[in-house]
Amino acid sequence: MSLLQRLRPAALAAPESGIVAVINHARGRDGLIPLWAGEGDLATPAFIAEAAARALREGETFYTWQRGIPELREAIAGYTERLYGRPTAPDRIFVTGSGMHAIQLVLAALAGEGDEVVFVSPLWPNFAAAAGLCGARAVDVALDWTGEDWALDLDRLRDAITPCTRAIFVNTPNNPTGWTADAATIRGILAIAREAGVFVVADEIYSRFFYGGTRAPSFHDAMGEEDALIFVNSFSKNWAMTGWRVGWIEAPAAFGQTIENLVQYSNSGVAAFMQRGAVAAIEGGEAFVAEQVARAAEARRIFTGALAATNRVSVAPPAGAFYAFFAIDGITDGMQAALRIADEALVGLAPGGAFAPTTRGHLRACFHRRLDQVEESAARLAEWIGRQP
Repeated sequence: MSLLQRLRPAALAAPESGIVAVINHARGRDGLIPLWAGEGDLATPAFIAEAAARALREGETFYTWQRGIPELREAIAGYTERLYGRPTAPDRIFVTGSGMHAIQLVLAALAGEGDEVVFVSPLWPNFAAAAGLCGARAVDVALDWTGEDWALDLDRLRDAITPCTRAIFVNTPNNPTGWTADAATIRGILAIAREAGVFVVADEIYSRFFYGGTRAPSFHDAMGEEDALIFVNSFSKNWAMTGWRVGWIEAPAAFGQTIENLVQYSNSGVAAFMQRGAVAAIEGGEAFVAEQVARAAEARRIFTGALAATNRVSVAPPAGAFYAFFAIDGITDGMQAALRIADEALVGLAPGGAFAPTTRGHLRACFHRRLDQVEESAARLAEWIGRQP
């Protein structure tokens, strides 16, 4: 037996990211416009970076609160209360080392060997992989493409739940499709979870990137005090902090000691100076968020309009998030198409198969970039599509 074969089967089975595979293929290609990763092109605003730098200069480099510094937990609680209009106590907030870390901790708390977690797909691939690493089975319920939009069949979601199900994971607005659950759908999901006695884990990281109002409909709008509901979120998208790796969990205060223990045995807490930057983001970042969303809305119009104008692309302006998820007539292998488009059109895209087996022929583009790059990348893609048989 080789040393590699002596690793845990769950670790060996962790899939390679299809997104990263395309990035590795064309990373650093001269002139390529990278629309493959889920981030914008703006660096973190100076007022956030300076708050972290100041904390570094002042010596905030020691071990810190496992649940997060009190100032950040209070800031997140206040932000949540303002956004959703319902009281939120700081003891419901737990700071994590990214949104991905938040998801891993919640999965560790809820699911293990022999358990199942149901999720709405297509979905960012890291969730299903993280569930597998916990020993749980991730069960996907695919959104339906109506020809104009994506929709969730609640009966199919209900049918996916078994005695082994521990949680339903819902990312809304959704990466990659932009599907955004409306109020009725959110109430329906909660009703199913209540009936089955399972948790809902709500990933609402894109709630501010919503093109039908100031924020997307939320499980906060429908939740009751006794609901088994956990939120995972991150500073990455709203405040251009993807590289910082700071996120949070919102959960019942009674979970506090358990979550603190899980933090202790994973990363032992987020660096205090990074948390100072996160406080600054919440306290002074509303204008920046508004500017980002306005720019993304215009980019959405430009990019999806250019693709639709080819008359060979199945695409709709997403209700939320900042991705175009589309299918090109005649393309059945999104991975091969993404590699060819990177080589021949110098546009970096993510393959749809990275998000669900049912969307292998799709491609995802992150249009959250400078508008001149959005226009140029859309023109390159349209020209490439026009050359296909």
